[in-house]
Amino acid sequence: MSMTLKRAKEITGHKSGLGKPSKMPGFSTSLSAYDCKVGRKLAKIEGSVCHSCYATRGNYAYDVVKNAHKARKAALSDPQWVDAMTLLIGHYTDKSDPYFRIHDSGDIQDYDHLMKWVQIARNLPWVNFWMPSKEYAVVKRAKRLVEDWPTNFVIRLSSPMIGQKPPKSISYLSTSTVSAGEGEQCEAYTRGGICGDCRSCWDETVSNVDYPKH
Repeated sequence: MSMTLKRAKEITGHKSGLGKPSKMPGFSTSLSAYDCKVGRKLAKIEGSVCHSCYATRGNYAYDVVKNAHKARKAALSDPQWVDAMTLLIGHYTDKSDPYFRIHDSGDIQDYDHLMKWVQIARNLPWVNFWMPSKEYAVVKRAKRLVEDWPTNFVIRLSSPMIGQKPPKSISYLSTSTVSAGEGEQCEAYTRGGICGDCRSCWDETVSNVDYPKH
């Protein structure tokens, strides 16, 4: 018996469907910023990109959002999670503009969590996936061990401090910075915070995307 869309939502903790960030194309998923591993430590450091995290303010502070994040984190252990998330993303994504952001808040929890996303990208080769992350060790391990990395899955490792260029230890991977004047400059904030036609974050040929402090 095939999985229903309703069941997929229940399994993944997305009872009302996937997230739809107003800034960018396509849909997204999110976890609580308070469950970030590295990010939680950086949040305590003044001048870090996590010190004034947007995902701890505004709509993210509402109980309904906090409860949804708890449900999504708990759902990661469900053996059907990969199949359910594959179904949701495949259903919601516009085939004429197939872009998906992994985590508009939060980050990968461990290596197994990342491998689940690798499998989802393999299941949906027509969808372009982008994941921002500060989990250097997990991502570097995966890049070392996974020989057939899906070409439609771009991870951008973030420099930890505002104004800091990508550390040499991750310079061979796709990266992102904040106000570092490095690589391609994000111009969304010249368009009212909208990506518009830009898809650089999902483009592996763009080595670094530099975002303004916001």
